[in-house]
Amino acid sequence: MKRILALALTAILVLGLAACGGGGGGTDAKGSVYWLNFKPELDETAQALAKAYTDKTGVPVKVYTAASGTYSQTLIAEMDKSSPPTLFVVGNQAGVKDWKDYALDLTGTAIANELNTDGFNLYDETGKLVSIGYCYECYGIIVNPDLIEAAGHSMDELVNFEGLKTVAEDIHARADELGFDAFSASDMDASSSWRFTGHMANLEYVYEEREAGAVWTECPASLTGNYMDNYKNLFDLCINNSTTDPKELATGGHDAENEFKTGKAAFFVNGSWEYAAVSGDVPRATMIPYYCGVEGEEMAGLNCGTENCWAVNARVSEADQKATIDFMVWLVSDPEAAGKMVEQLGVLPYKNAPESANGFLNDANAYSEAGCYVMDWATNYQPNVDDYRAALVSALNQYCADQSDANWEAVRTAFVDGWALQYQKANG
Repeated sequence: MKRILALALTAILVLGLAACGGGGGGTDAKGSVYWLNFKPELDETAQALAKAYTDKTGVPVKVYTAASGTYSQTLIAEMDKSSPPTLFVVGNQAGVKDWKDYALDLTGTAIANELNTDGFNLYDETGKLVSIGYCYECYGIIVNPDLIEAAGHSMDELVNFEGLKTVAEDIHARADELGFDAFSASDMDASSSWRFTGHMANLEYVYEEREAGAVWTECPASLTGNYMDNYKNLFDLCINNSTTDPKELATGGHDAENEFKTGKAAFFVNGSWEYAAVSGDVPRATMIPYYCGVEGEEMAGLNCGTENCWAVNARVSEADQKATIDFMVWLVSDPEAAGKMVEQLGVLPYKNAPESANGFLNDANAYSEAGCYVMDWATNYQPNVDDYRAALVSALNQYCADQSDANWEAVRTAFVDGWALQYQKANG
């Protein structure tokens, strides 16, 4: 795992040197903690850890988890209350721009000193440490090898788009006979659309980076769109070889995770955070890259990085700031607490956190060990991310309902021209 971290860091932006200063402040008051949690799958564990910490220290800890796809709106609403979150997420540069004035400079704080890398940290233009990574993840296509083999195929076929397409289309064509389909549902409601407008969109951005010969160090003003056909290749494969008719994806309501866990689908587009949820039912579950027809993609690895970065509220009392930082340190250094965090999240980039047993992260490591390139999280640069993705969802819904060339051109417009439009709105 240390090797993948080192390799991935070469493709992940380190935005600047930390400025002097720091937070927390000294006080004898215990303070309190309000953690606005970003990850729904962490909620049960986070609630249990909060209770355990309160029982241990007497410090009140409240955890509220935003519904999937609603974090930005929830954060805005909660920050406007008399008792706002003391711990929240600023996960990309758009978030830094929006929330930097609310974020304590974490440089030199006890929690920053627990880090084993600054490769996942986010800084503003002055060098202020706005937020720090709290877990390291990967995403791609989760596969059930047992179903692949039951369909008469081998995992050895899944090394490029041609092989993935052959296997997926054959399984879909024989779904009634086999008793399972290729892909689980690709819903485009708020709880699911981020898998395609955020994560899968990343393949287009990464290959633009690779074509230019360098990872992005800031949000580009425009995209070339040179890899839109590759995005289309994989998106079409997912929606047209699935448990769900493409025309039914707009409204959502299909449980893609459960379809995979119960053996109704061989492929599930998602990330390493799903390992704890699916591995009990699918012990051999593994993850493959976003194969999409790019030349040389046999050497592609998984998408590795994070958008899970903690910020501490600069506008609450020093007592609450200190209580929050103390709680953060406990989460990543206490053997039992950190163990539960690692179990749910995969890898914690902190020197006292235990190593991960997450199989999907081990898959990422195996690809890197084999010399495959890491796909960095270029998607974190999406400008005006909520508006950009909303326009893309709208266009994709139109396309799913009618897969015409004209409707795909609307997707291309939302994807490429929409980037330039939102960049201009964000930057003037």
